[in-house]
Amino acid sequence: MYILECADGTYYTGSTKELERRLLEHQNSHGANYTKKRLPVKLVYVEEFSRIDEAFYREKQVQGWSHKKKKALIERDVDKLHKYAECKNTSHYKRWLK
Repeated sequence: MYILECADGTYYTGSTKELERRLLEHQNSHGANYTKKRLPVKLVYVEEFSRIDEAFYREKQVQGWSHKKKKALIERDVDKLHKYAECKNTSHYKRWLK
């Protein structure tokens, strides 16, 4: 599973069995439509898995995260990662503890 930072500051999350090949595809406009419009891209984060289905699951998990939470992951800032992971719903139990 990998995260690319695009030229416009956004992040693209993907997974592949061949990271170097996939990065070349992204850089040469043969990658995802999202990155084609936001070149150049830069590899900023990688997680390795023994099975592609595990990488794909992690990719889908991270894709659902906010920009701030992805940035915390990239920067390996555990405190911010936990902060951005907290539930913000009004019904969440922590809101009633105040």
